[in-house]
Amino acid sequence: MKSTSLNLTAEFKLPSGVLGASVSDDGTSLVAACMDGVYLAELANKTSERIGQHGSYVSSAAFLPEQHTVVTSGYDGVMQWIDLTTKEQTRVLRLHDFWSWDMSVSPDRKLIASVTGQYLAGGYKYKPLPEREPSVKIVSAETGEIQHSLPHIPSVQAVAFSPGGQFVAAGNLMGEVRVWNAHSGQLAASFTTPDFTSWGIIKSHSYLGGIFALKFTPDGKELLLAGMGSMRDPMAGNGRQLWQKWAWNEPTPRKLDETHKGESGEGLMETLAVHPDGKQFVMGGRLRGGEWNAAMFDVASGARTATLKTGFRITEANFTADGKQLILVGAQGQPKKMVDGVFPDFGRVEIHDLTDK
Repeated sequence: MKSTSLNLTAEFKLPSGVLGASVSDDGTSLVAACMDGVYLAELANKTSERIGQHGSYVSSAAFLPEQHTVVTSGYDGVMQWIDLTTKEQTRVLRLHDFWSWDMSVSPDRKLIASVTGQYLAGGYKYKPLPEREPSVKIVSAETGEIQHSLPHIPSVQAVAFSPGGQFVAAGNLMGEVRVWNAHSGQLAASFTTPDFTSWGIIKSHSYLGGIFALKFTPDGKELLLAGMGSMRDPMAGNGRQLWQKWAWNEPTPRKLDETHKGESGEGLMETLAVHPDGKQFVMGGRLRGGEWNAAMFDVASGARTATLKTGFRITEANFTADGKQLILVGAQGQPKKMVDGVFPDFGRVEIHDLTDK
């Protein structure tokens, strides 16, 4: 196991909070899904321009370099394609009746998956009502045609493709993960971990939390999940900074590992990224109490190898393709008042160089 050093080399602001982002293959550009639109940022000179917007917050964004476009999804339930040259929409698809919580593009960039769902309490135990629409949809990146509409229990908050693109996994509020064959739509596995969900017995009678991010390990045999450990008072947001690793493709899926004792504080973890070498992953999010809101971990042993305390909520982490940099995005609070008729910038971008100790 190697130890890693994370060194901040650049940082800049965007006008509004960043909810999702993706880095170009060459590591020079960032497309950011922000509360007020879609921004294209050039990392070397720290400049950005707004190239599009949704009817509400933009939740996810990704490059489709073969089409010279970016694809975005938002809280308006819309998926759109934007040409990088003309900055014009080339396709708009009304995909969901509710929010798109998360979006993922397959490694070969032929498929796009988006997840949705509104938590509405049902029955005296407040478990979620059945979905009003299919919670997982898989779309052709080239044509925009819906390939599969798949059932889950709302709300479904995280989605990811396997490294080979054969499978797609989605995790929900109740800690249930379902894995499908991305091409046939056939259910391949399902399992539930109760550790990410909290029942509010103090200030709210509802379930809160859930799986906020998931990623396959490089061999595709295991799934990493991220969120927050259970709490007595969910409104306090003081659950443990939690990841788990599951062997999903065994006859009976089983938990292999989770955040080690003494290596976490408190806070909701919202993003996961696996390093290109396949040996490390990063988890990041909000800090409620403790020493870090982003940390690197060894995939094999689960040991923590590096930590960061950024001072802002991290919503997305990306490694550059060469593995030399970690790019973190998010938001620092909310603007409280205008300055000269403009809200102060509260979107954040940080670039960290990775070196082995």
